[in-house]
Amino acid sequence: MKKITSFMVLLAFAALPILSVAQNNGSGISAGKELAIVQTESGKVKGYIHDGIYTYKGIPYAQAQRFMAPAKPTPWQGIRSSMTYGPVCPTDPTTTTNDEFEFPFNHNWGYTNENCLSLNVWTQQINATKKRPVMVWLHGGGFTAGSSIELPSYDGESLTKKGDVVVVSVNHRLNILGFLDLSAYGDKYKSSANAGLMDLIAALEWVKQNIAQFGGDPDNVTIFGQSGGGGKVTCLMNAPSAKGLFNKAIVQSGSYITDFMDPALSKQIGAALLQELNLQPDQVDSLQKISYERLNAAGKKALAKVQEALKAQGKPVAGFGLGWGPILDGMVLPYHPTDAAATALAANIPLLVGSTKNEFTPFMPGTRDINMDQAKANLQKKYGDKADAFMAAVLKAYPNTVKPSDYTDLDLTFRPASIRQANLKATTGTAPVYMYLFTWQSPVNDGIYKAMHCIDLPFQFNNIQLCQQMTGGGKDAYTLAAKMSQAWINFATTGNPNAKGLPKWPAYSPENGATMIFDTTCELKNSPDKELLEIANGK
Repeated sequence: MKKITSFMVLLAFAALPILSVAQNNGSGISAGKELAIVQTESGKVKGYIHDGIYTYKGIPYAQAQRFMAPAKPTPWQGIRSSMTYGPVCPTDPTTTTNDEFEFPFNHNWGYTNENCLSLNVWTQQINATKKRPVMVWLHGGGFTAGSSIELPSYDGESLTKKGDVVVVSVNHRLNILGFLDLSAYGDKYKSSANAGLMDLIAALEWVKQNIAQFGGDPDNVTIFGQSGGGGKVTCLMNAPSAKGLFNKAIVQSGSYITDFMDPALSKQIGAALLQELNLQPDQVDSLQKISYERLNAAGKKALAKVQEALKAQGKPVAGFGLGWGPILDGMVLPYHPTDAAATALAANIPLLVGSTKNEFTPFMPGTRDINMDQAKANLQKKYGDKADAFMAAVLKAYPNTVKPSDYTDLDLTFRPASIRQANLKATTGTAPVYMYLFTWQSPVNDGIYKAMHCIDLPFQFNNIQLCQQMTGGGKDAYTLAAKMSQAWINFATTGNPNAKGLPKWPAYSPENGATMIFDTTCELKNSPDKELLEIANGK
């Protein structure tokens, strides 16, 4: 480490803006006792500077007892070192992986601890008068898994450097720790049903109170997330207690939430858990002391038992079955997403929404090497005498279709869900909604990954260098990332994603179906896949 002159130490200690500007011209790592210090509500934190970007990791934004609402962290004395990522929420341990598909993801599982309410910040300048747009990233993994460090694409440094935005990523409680409804057992547990969402609201409150010290504008905050993170964005748009904490929203491959779990059902799951652990209602406090491993296992059994009971009663169980997630608790989430009161909450929030061309279909290797006869046979099983019309519609929507598998591995789940969310937003809100579809095909591993789930993340974060296993790291990837990340930056800055190098991108409406196609050549198309979606939906 270079020896820091007394003059530079004095400047750092005083936290003058001139220091931030001067060190932005440097490279490599700078870290020391008097560098990168920021005062927060709870105390001072010390980060480090990498290639001119101030970086802070593992800052506590809240604290919480198990199943309780989050509270402000206990203040600390002195300067808290915040240079490494904090713990992630406990989840099912990863004991095996599919090598072929682990390769492009390159997960970082982190280390687990229930005391996981921390966030990370990247910024160009601290303690300054300039206020930059703030982008708060909500990780994927549904509501049960994942973390802010799970994928290399989540690193916020490159996006911060490119767009002079402040990037924040958040860890919060998941699975049974974040969404076990114990509200039937007294006021003490009234917040348990959506504790994981309350964590995210607490993180946004932290941003509101503290981000100015990190060079951010607390009145210009965009929440963005992919997959489960997109679902969390949708939830926050429907949460009255989150109103005013963010100004724009981006949902990526995460428009799958159309309603929240009925509270009667969530209470039934809570009761089944107590039965599974042989606890009486007046012994509910015992759940505080049970190990996570035992609690998690009992929770899975409780979910399975309730699901079987529903089936026996002839009641439908949607999707992949019962699981942990947002609950219509009447407090954090008092309305379903389609309720008028819910859409009114986010009526003035601009929305950017979309998905990828293939999503999860590349994970089904059975269709990878099929010939054209096999492709037609598969489609005939699904669409009968409309199979030929479907293939024609695919070729119309995607003129570059070449392989037989290109006709069969299209995502027909996330794309329609994105359209439904865009339609609802466009018809109930006053702020614009912008639609995109990511179709760029990864060349890695003989092209088997295509435009799979999560492949858009390295592009929006401008992190091709960190994600070559997924993108290949070629010229086309860098070129597309430059355009796409700028669109995300522009949307976070102004609410409009139009950017240099892209065609004019008008606001979406159900009538125009305006969709930005992100590919080697980016195009704006109106309802590009309308015909094939109509056939897929049986119309």
